[in-house]
Amino acid sequence: MQDHRYSFEVEATPEEIWSIFWTRRNVEHKDVRIEILHRGDEVGNGLVRRTWFKVPRYLLSRGRARSWEWLTEVKLHESWRYDAIGKPLWSEASGWTRLEPLGDGRTRVHFRETYHVFNPILRFFLERRVHHAISKDNDRLIKEAIERGVAALRRHRAKAS
Repeated sequence: MQDHRYSFEVEATPEEIWSIFWTRRNVEHKDVRIEILHRGDEVGNGLVRRTWFKVPRYLLSRGRARSWEWLTEVKLHESWRYDAIGKPLWSEASGWTRLEPLGDGRTRVHFRETYHVFNPILRFFLERRVHHAISKDNDRLIKEAIERGVAALRRHRAKAS
């Protein structure tokens, strides 16, 4: 099983970051597409989504993968968990995101993801390489997406007022 963890700080409150993640709409950004299939309850518990993302071409899937994900353990403006089943390398993943308020409009975002390939032979030969390929840019991309999202949110609020 692969286990990836990282944290970073952003100039935004947990409420601002929450509103970016929980827009409950379909998203397309570069090589990632997220389609919301079920919105879950009022805070997002039970949300179900389907995602498409880039994987190494040697998996013989034209460089694309798909996962089905559901969100649980959602705590408003604080944290959430997702579990996923993915292919072409049939696998399962779990991820946890936690927002830690630092004061002065800053937040530390903590993220952890585990990844496990079902087939023991493929697990031995490919799990580490594939997970590295999938998550190698996540640290940078998620931080950039949050920063861009917060900037857009603030521009939108400024126009509205």
